[in-house]
Amino acid sequence: MSCEPAGILIVEDEPAHAELTQRAIRKAGNANRIDIVSDGEEALDYLFNRGKYADKGQYPCPGLILLDIKLPGIDGIEVLKEIKSHPLLRKIPVIMLTTSQREEDVAKSYCHYANSYLTKPVGFKEFEERVRQI
Repeated sequence: MSCEPAGILIVEDEPAHAELTQRAIRKAGNANRIDIVSDGEEALDYLFNRGKYADKGQYPCPGLILLDIKLPGIDGIEVLKEIKSHPLLRKIPVIMLTTSQREEDVAKSYCHYANSYLTKPVGFKEFEERVRQI
């Protein structure tokens, strides 16, 4: 399994947030490829090349994952656990990008080896700056 270093996987169930994140990344010019999935199960299918994501050439392993915590079905913490328990996927940096500021969510994320935890700011300019820093 080889990863595309300039590829980013966004795991976000809110289409507007996913679009803003993608736009901010493109504006910063930091990615050759950006893929978006909308829930935890779809994220795991993508990362493990299952189902409609079975073609590894079309859906390469990303070099960075931006992961929301609050997802329908399998939540972001469970996705993080799966990623970090896999010998090859665990090397991919995972940034929790979420609206949650709960200390419990922050602690759980780092307990399961998230590389960073960022809360989404309310304003687009602030959000754009936060994504640029990533």
